[in-house]
Order: sequence, then C-alpha cells, then structure tokens
Amino acid sequence: MRINVLEFAALATTLVLFGVLYVLDRKGVDFGILTLIATAFGVGIGLVFRENYTYVAAFGTVYVNALQAFVVPLLLFSVISSITNLGSQVNLHKVGLKSVFFLLLNTFTASVLTLIAALSLGLGRGFQYTVEASEAKEVPTAVEAIVSLFPKNIINEWGSNTVVPILIFGLVIALAYNALVREDASVKPFKAFVDAGNAVLGRAVSFVVSFTPYAVTALIARAVGRSKLEDLAPLLSVLVVAYVLAAIQLFGVESILIAAIAKLNPITFLKKIAPAGIVAFTSQSSVGTLPVTVSKLKEDIGVDGDVAAFTAGLGANLGMPGCAGIWPVLLAVFTIHQQGIHYTAGQYVLLIALTLLVSIGTVGVPGTATITATALFTAAGLPVELIVLFSPISAIVDMVRTATNVVGAAAATVLTAETEGLLDHAVYYGTAAVAGEAKAEKTEKVIVA
Repeated sequence: MRINVLEFAALATTLVLFGVLYVLDRKGVDFGILTLIATAFGVGIGLVFRENYTYVAAFGTVYVNALQAFVVPLLLFSVISSITNLGSQVNLHKVGLKSVFFLLLNTFTASVLTLIAALSLGLGRGFQYTVEASEAKEVPTAVEAIVSLFPKNIINEWGSNTVVPILIFGLVIALAYNALVREDASVKPFKAFVDAGNAVLGRAVSFVVSFTPYAVTALIARAVGRSKLEDLAPLLSVLVVAYVLAAIQLFGVESILIAAIAKLNPITFLKKIAPAGIVAFTSQSSVGTLPVTVSKLKEDIGVDGDVAAFTAGLGANLGMPGCAGIWPVLLAVFTIHQQGIHYTAGQYVLLIALTLLVSIGTVGVPGTATITATALFTAAGLPVELIVLFSPISAIVDMVRTATNVVGAAAATVLTAETEGLLDHAVYYGTAAVAGEAKAEKTEKVIVA
C-alpha cells in the first residue's frame, strides 16, 4: 500500500490547528470569531496541501452527516409540536400563505436582480468555448413535481431527507391531533411525547453544532484544495458575478425587506443569523443547516419557535434565491448570449415565471442548483448540455448560493413572524438578556448584603 506523506502531513497540521481552536474556545473566544479563524485555517491548509485533503475532509463529512441525520426527525417532531402548539394562538392558514409568499418573493427578487445584471453586462457574448454534449438529467413534469411534494412512503422520504413530504406528513398528524384532543383528552400523552422528543433532539443538535469551527476548517480546506486554476480561469467572470449578486441579495435585498416590511434593524438580523450562514457556506446544504437556522431564529432573534420550525423548514425546499434564483437565471442568460439566441422582453418575463415554478420543491442539498438549472433550461428550450460548461466553478459558487438560500429563508421567517405578531423584540434587540443580567446582578447584591 502506497503511503501519501502529504495526506498525513495535512492531517497532522489540521489536528494541531484543531488544538488551537479548542484552546481559544476554552478561553471564551466568541463562536463567530472562532468560526472565522477556522475559515482562515481551512484556506491555508487547502492552499498548502492542495488535493491532499482526503483525511482532513473526513472531519467535515462526519459533521455534515451528523447534522443531516437529525434533519428529518427534528423536522418531524418540530412540525408536529409547532402545529399542536399553535392551536388558537395564530391563524395557521395565514402563516402558511405568508411563509410561501415571502419565500417566493426572495426567489423573485434574486431572479430579477440577476436578469438585469447579466443583461447589462452582456454576460456570455463573444465567449468561445467548446463543450461536449452530455446526457440531460431527467426533469419531472410540472404535474410530477407537484405530486412528489406529497408523502408516498414516509420511510423512503426519511431515508432520502426529502423535507416537503415530511412537513406535509407532520402537518396532517398535527391537525389530526388538534381535532381529536377537543373530543378525547386521552391523546394528550402523544403531545407530551412529541414535545419531549423535540426538546431532546434540539439539545442533541446543539451539541453537534458546537463542533462547527472544526468542521469549517476541514470543509474549507477541501473546497480550496480540489479547485484547479486552469479549469476556473475562463469562467472567473461568471464566478465573480455570482458572488457579487449573492452578496447583494444577501446583504442588500434581505436588509431592505427586513427594514421595509418588518420595520426591524437589518444589521441586527444579519449579525445574529451569521452562524447559520457560515455553516451553510461551508457545508453547502440548506437541509443540513436547518437545525442551526431554527436554533438561531428562536434563541437569538426571538421568532416564535413554532413559526421558526415551520417556515425555515419549508424554506429548505421552497424558494431558495441562490440555487433557484441567481444561478439558473445567470446560466440561462449566459447561454442565450453565447448561443446568439434572440430573446424578447416577453420571453424574459416567462423565464422569470419558470424560475419561480422550478423553485418549488427544490431539495436543499449539495448539487441542487444543477438540477434546478436543468429544469429551467428544459422548460425554456435552452441547450441543456451547456450546463456542463459551468461544472468547474459550480462547487465554489454553491457555497455562497447555499448561504444565500439559508439567510433568505431566515429573513422570510422573520417577516412572517413579525407580521403575525410572533417575534419577541426584546430578544431581537438583546434587551431581554440585558434585563436578565441586571436582575441577576441585583439579586446577587441583595444576597451578599
């Protein structure tokens, strides 16, 4: 067996840096700062050891797998607990409609923003590049896509981490409980079991999330190490535009929505949701990031726990401004220009409408954007084989796409909660924590006296 010295050297270096992160953590360094330091460590390892990341990447893979293992059970328990808790507190019909509206609003703004930017820049014009024809991925029809949103075999849905059918299954169970508990109090132990399971799963997820900085180091090292400059060079313009558009959507559009609709300080929102964005950026999985997103929404932002679980969970499969808004439209406009296809204003409007359609039911796992782009290309009659052209940069863009998806879903959740009066402003602005600390200090002084 051949021993790769560089693989072991990369592993040894990573373990040493893990030790540094552990010491910093024990010294009370802020979690966000610790994660940024871990990002720098990952970039360094990737640049130094390049493709020799096999052992290092394993740490990140284990972390992502652990998070994904909790996605379905946590969502199932959270949805049932949420809906059974909602009861008469909120109008479930209104919450559901608002959630869908704000999630799709994110995709719409991202799509229009991308269309305007790509057309203004003339992206793809004069670009000479020969691609080999490839077999198109099978894209379901509109009817098949809608049917697939509903559960058929809950075990299969669980095994494939398909979120929307799980949400619908949990919703039906919860509604059945709400209807039955009014007539038969003997079903109340079911509610106690669900709430207890939800609490235990939440604590387990918190434990896994505490390892985020270590996973970030490994995942960033892999992302940097597996990239080849000669493959990326011809497509740097698309890469840069994608990142700029994602940044505008993430920091600009979401901030405007939070400030204009919710009347809240958008900077506070961005600071508090940042850890979920970082996990999404490194793991490239909206579904895998769900536990972190829901936790931040409830504990740091003050969103009602039931709304947080429901809307953020729905946002992992519906909307997704990065994977279903920015990327497919960017590739479509690039292809239209590169192929010299004449598109009218009406056809571009139809392109946006198709983008919204294919964004429904998008699976929030790595590689989703390729499927979404394929669906859009097929629906718009564009040559699907040209999607292969963007394969070298897709993984790198996927990091910022996923972060945009997660922050967008979180923003939609905040908008839904605020417009329904289900957001705690004291928690959002941190005044609850300050008041609690002041009360504790006063109590301590009284005891001492």
